[in-house]
Amino acid sequence: MKLENKVALVTGSSQGIGQAISVRLAQEGASVVINYRSHPEGAEETLHLVQAAGGVCHVARSSKKGVTIQADLSSISEAQELVQESTAQFGKLDILVNNAGLEKNQDFLDISEIDYDKVLDVNLKGTFFTTQAFVKHLKETNRPGKVINISSVHEELPFPHFTAYCASKGGLKMMMRNLAVELASLGITVNNVAPGAIATEINKELLNDQEKLNAVLKNIPLGRLGKPEDVAGLVAFLASADADYITGSTFYIDGGLLWNYQEQ
Repeated sequence: MKLENKVALVTGSSQGIGQAISVRLAQEGASVVINYRSHPEGAEETLHLVQAAGGVCHVARSSKKGVTIQADLSSISEAQELVQESTAQFGKLDILVNNAGLEKNQDFLDISEIDYDKVLDVNLKGTFFTTQAFVKHLKETNRPGKVINISSVHEELPFPHFTAYCASKGGLKMMMRNLAVELASLGITVNNVAPGAIATEINKELLNDQEKLNAVLKNIPLGRLGKPEDVAGLVAFLASADADYITGSTFYIDGGLLWNYQEQ
């Protein structure tokens, strides 16, 4: 198990990609902090899956395999408290997976300041200050660590009617590159994982519309949507010692979508 005796915080892990990442990290031996904003039942499901994924991991002050912690990452104070509570539960953190995010499908001329702020506050500001709290913890305890941001192909690929979302992911790309340079001397690596079209609840409408689904599949050279487990496998690699010399990069996991996409 490549992550034995490591502790990972996975934000937004009550469903979908975040849930799959939590389970995969647990399978690799890590203890996992499962963060949620408004779906405690989903977080409990993730916790049960994490507990079933492997044996008890004896880490610092705790023998728990996982815990759930509620926090709205659009609030800086709640992001900071999430990291503090995580370290209180397990005594330390080694890995931060910034997965929490949201999107709004709105024309540029129609999007309101409220909706713009909702997207940017979670996707960019929340990631920024959660990472800051995590890095402060690592520096105080004089330990290296891993930051893995779940970005999107839309940090690179235009997505009409989702401009606020694309702006947040574009910002995340440059934040990652800057932090990779700034934090390297502390032994902290920072990378982005950028999924394409993944079969999750957020894409429920697409999955139930065969015509729209077929149009998307035509843009994917591998001919299928990704699975949350596809993303989780890449995150587990980046969290492991196998990726200790990798920092400042975005890894696209999209079946070839990025370089084959044509707007319909």
